[in-house]
Amino acid sequence: MSSGAYADTWWWPFLMILVAGWLATDVWRWLGVFAGGRLREDGELLIWVRCVATALVAGLISKLILFPQGILAETPMWLRLAATVFGFTAFLISRHRVVVGVLVAEAFLLVGWTALDLF
Repeated sequence: MSSGAYADTWWWPFLMILVAGWLATDVWRWLGVFAGGRLREDGELLIWVRCVATALVAGLISKLILFPQGILAETPMWLRLAATVFGFTAFLISRHRVVVGVLVAEAFLLVGWTALDLF
C-alpha cells in the first residue's frame, strides 16, 4: 500500500468508531423507548432495575471510600467517612437533592484536606 492510498483513507477508522459507537448505544436507546411505553413504573422489572442500579452506585461509593486510588488515597479514612456523613446529612436535609449532598461532601473533603496540610 502506497502512502498516497493511505492518505485517501485516513478517515476510515474514525468513521468506523463513529458508526460502531452509534450502533452500540442508539439501538438500545430506541429499543428502550419502544419498550418503555409498555412497562409499568411499579412493575417488578423496573423495581429490579432500580435495585441493581442503586447497588452499583453504592458499590462504587464504597470502593471510593474504602479503597481509593490516586490522589484520594492520600486522604485519611476518617476524613472520607466524615465527608460521606456530612454529604448524606445535607442530602436528607435538602429534601433528597443529590447535587447538594455531593457538593457538601466534596467541600467538606477539600476543606478538611486543606486544613490537614496546614498543620
